[in-house]
Amino acid sequence: MDHIVIIGNGISGVTLARHIRKLSDNKITIISAETDYFFSRTALMYIYMGHMKFEHTKPYEDRFWKKNRIDLLNAYVEAVNTDNKTLTLANGHDLNYDKLVIATGSKPNKFGWPGQDLKGVMGMYHKQDLDNLEVYAPNNVVCKRAVIVGGGLIGIELAEMLNSRNIPVTFLVRESSFWNGILPEGESEMINRHIKNHHIDLRLSTNLKEIKSDENGQVKSVIIEGTGEEIQCNVVGLTAGVTPNIDFLKTSKIETGKGVKVNRYLETNSPDVYAIGDCAEQHEAIGNRRPIEAVWYTGRMMGETLAQTICGNRMPYNPGHWFNSAKFFDIEYQTYGWVFGSKGRPDYEAHFHWKHDDDTKCITVAYNKNTNEFLGINTFGIRMRHEVFDKWLTEKQDVDYVMNHLSEANFDPEFYKHFENDILKVYNNQLQTTQP
Repeated sequence: MDHIVIIGNGISGVTLARHIRKLSDNKITIISAETDYFFSRTALMYIYMGHMKFEHTKPYEDRFWKKNRIDLLNAYVEAVNTDNKTLTLANGHDLNYDKLVIATGSKPNKFGWPGQDLKGVMGMYHKQDLDNLEVYAPNNVVCKRAVIVGGGLIGIELAEMLNSRNIPVTFLVRESSFWNGILPEGESEMINRHIKNHHIDLRLSTNLKEIKSDENGQVKSVIIEGTGEEIQCNVVGLTAGVTPNIDFLKTSKIETGKGVKVNRYLETNSPDVYAIGDCAEQHEAIGNRRPIEAVWYTGRMMGETLAQTICGNRMPYNPGHWFNSAKFFDIEYQTYGWVFGSKGRPDYEAHFHWKHDDDTKCITVAYNKNTNEFLGINTFGIRMRHEVFDKWLTEKQDVDYVMNHLSEANFDPEFYKHFENDILKVYNNQLQTTQP
């Protein structure tokens, strides 16, 4: 019987542990210094917004772990010695393993800004970030204004959180339009307007220069690069992306790049050492996917796949077609397949874009202009069914077929009927290439 040690109790590590237990009687230890028990990280914002309590975010009751013989160790790993298969813990103890899985997730990027470690500066990724937010931004009396640095999905979640407590927010985004490295122009500009409609002070093409301190070592203001403008604030949210949380591996023999280097079987260069989730970096990217993917569902899939390998059924990681979802204040976003923004868009990729007059609903359909093959779709404010688009992408359907059968993919057909005729009318006028 092997002792399998998993560093990290996020979705990747916990999924792995659960599936190993289903398949074997191996001894399993999960190590984490963040929380005693696994919780849904994506639900942190709803705790702050008052929609749920922390205990509601734990998918399993506390007795689940003992019942399933999964040992939980609240500790911090300082070093890994792969020669003698030993972990050095911050409390001075050592722990031996037979197989080791690194599932330590991500940490917020810091780019060496002066003042980036002051009190009141935080990301929004860990439970400790939520605790700090309650200390420094419990209301709009303690926190007169917050500044968010970085225009990704975590940044807009934090803006919505603070907005829910009527705390004024200034949002610094270095790009010329929100998330325009990912979203096509029309979608990005619609989200710009939606953010501003929620009374967020959105500053595009704007970079942080410095975070200034008061006499107590707490945030008092930020300085804008270029103009030198000073914005008074009590909280600074650093949401300019994340990087793999792997500093403790610097002295090990485990190969790292930005993340822990793995092959398609999620194996590292060190025997019996694996990596999954946000901290894993594929040696070679899979299709159009990035070598590192900080996405909840891919972490879960890696855990399910690696459990098979560890339990004797060596299996390659195959994430399938890309999909994701998010929320921009009141607008729900879904993407299936590939819809590239203006940056990095292949020459063969063309788009059909439709937007509703209320400026909160739109779709963008990407297709190969040479072959008419459907490549992907972004939807805002209209829910679509994952399994339908997954099937169409696998079948390599052409764009005309997809557009004329779009109602089959809609999550709420009655609701969709309000827009279907208009979408098809615009599409047929602009881009119909064959008769349905």
